[in-house]
Amino acid sequence: MSGGRVRSLRLGVLGCADIARRRMLPSLEHQPLVTVTAVASRSAGRAREFTDRFGGVPVASYQQLLERDDVDAVYVPLPPELHVEWTLRALAAGKHVLCEKPFAPSAAEAEKAVALARERGLLLMESFMFLHHSQHARVRELVADGLIGEVQLFTSEFGIPLRPGPDGGAPQRASTLPEVAAYPIRAARHFLGPLRVAGAQERAASALGPRPAGSALLVSGSGVAAQLSYGVEHAYRSGYGLWGSRGRLRLERAFSTPDEHTPVLTVERDGKVSEIVLRPDRHFTNIAGVFARTVLEGEDFAPHARDILEHAALVEEVERAAAG
Repeated sequence: MSGGRVRSLRLGVLGCADIARRRMLPSLEHQPLVTVTAVASRSAGRAREFTDRFGGVPVASYQQLLERDDVDAVYVPLPPELHVEWTLRALAAGKHVLCEKPFAPSAAEAEKAVALARERGLLLMESFMFLHHSQHARVRELVADGLIGEVQLFTSEFGIPLRPGPDGGAPQRASTLPEVAAYPIRAARHFLGPLRVAGAQERAASALGPRPAGSALLVSGSGVAAQLSYGVEHAYRSGYGLWGSRGRLRLERAFSTPDEHTPVLTVERDGKVSEIVLRPDRHFTNIAGVFARTVLEGEDFAPHARDILEHAALVEEVERAAAG
């Protein structure tokens, strides 16, 4: 950039979801490459609450935000069933899109959105923020250096507790199964590469709703298995492990990692257990920086599009296998 000054990406926020309030918007305060210029909600008061805290102009509708000239890109934290609809509208309005996961309910809808992004020359990126925490890069380095030998198995679990109901009433779900399943599935791809589905299951509906839990067995091209479990009526778990020919390692709080959390990697090798202390990191801040830098510096958009398509296709295959 001229004069050594880095321009920031002007970001609009479509919706005042909890993840935006608790994690993404506070994280953007630490990201100089992003400036929040507008926040849209179907409730003008709700949008104003956000802009009073995080900056920008409150906007009374999503479409009005997309029509603003001071918005280069949008962050979409809407409910999953609205992701593709508002992504397509944002792309049609010429805006780059960072969308929360899971991006699309089907591979076909993911392909439709990616095709439009490519046609318009825009960045479309799925917000798998956990991949941008330095703890996972360190795990990959240690595995590549042979710490546990040749990897034989990847395991991962992500479980979300039920949220207490209002005034002590019946509990409510905080997330849907596809939202929770997305993390272990994406983590398996991150460590093992392309995967095929060897089997999957979902537990029958409960009184609180459909699809409370599931699991999947995936296999890499070299025959390494990934055993994954996930659910939305569970005691909290969020971690993964890799078992190799010489030892194994385990990381907890792998997905919903607080900024101040100090990760600890547990290693079992040669009959001994040791711990490797890693540094805290801000994965929401980091992914916003990657998104902005990719746009501002004209980096290649294609890898992000491929990630969306490959993940959507794998999730669809898992769901098909679970349906029998």
